[in-house]
Amino acid sequence: MAIASVLGAQESRAQGVRVGVKAGANLSNLAGDVTNEDRFENKFGFVGGVMLNAPLIADGFLSIQPELLYSQKGFKNNSSSVFGTYKYEGRANYNYLDLPVLVKIKAGGFFVEAGPQFNYLINRNDKTVRTNNVTGTRADYNSGDYDLSNVNRFEVGYAAGLGFQSENGVILDLRYNGSFTDFTKDGYQGNDLRNARNSLFQLSLGYLITSR
Repeated sequence: MAIASVLGAQESRAQGVRVGVKAGANLSNLAGDVTNEDRFENKFGFVGGVMLNAPLIADGFLSIQPELLYSQKGFKNNSSSVFGTYKYEGRANYNYLDLPVLVKIKAGGFFVEAGPQFNYLINRNDKTVRTNNVTGTRADYNSGDYDLSNVNRFEVGYAAGLGFQSENGVILDLRYNGSFTDFTKDGYQGNDLRNARNSLFQLSLGYLITSR
């Protein structure tokens, strides 16, 4: 009888495993000891990927949810030339693969979640608009293929958030992502970002496929 009960609980949890997809937006910037931090502003980016939710308790109150996400991070940065002739308005885009592993507590559709997150920087591409303050003329510059040897491409961080999950599996999720790893190594951009870390708020809409 006891064995049957244990097997039944394990089967119930296995049947409760659900896979899903999600997509949304990041609002990202840099946190920490940033030189001339007023130059850096929040930037919007895309986030999307897949997730798996596995219950740790049969009723789904407690579950674990790993995800694999493509995540656009970075910041806006504004500066001027030495004599103020030119104004530069730039968007630094850092594209990551993120792997959060979250513990999720759900009651009545509402949930809270938290856990570690592991990030890998794929590449960087920038867009800069240069304005001549004398003539008013503008020029656009797009650049890519940056040397990333002075950037910490692997990051360890964390994610925490809250949201709502409907009975049919639709999820609205708001979370914060922080990093324990410094964004750069010595020598990157004159050490202006030496003690900076990635920081962002993330809003997403997802769908977990109902298990059979």
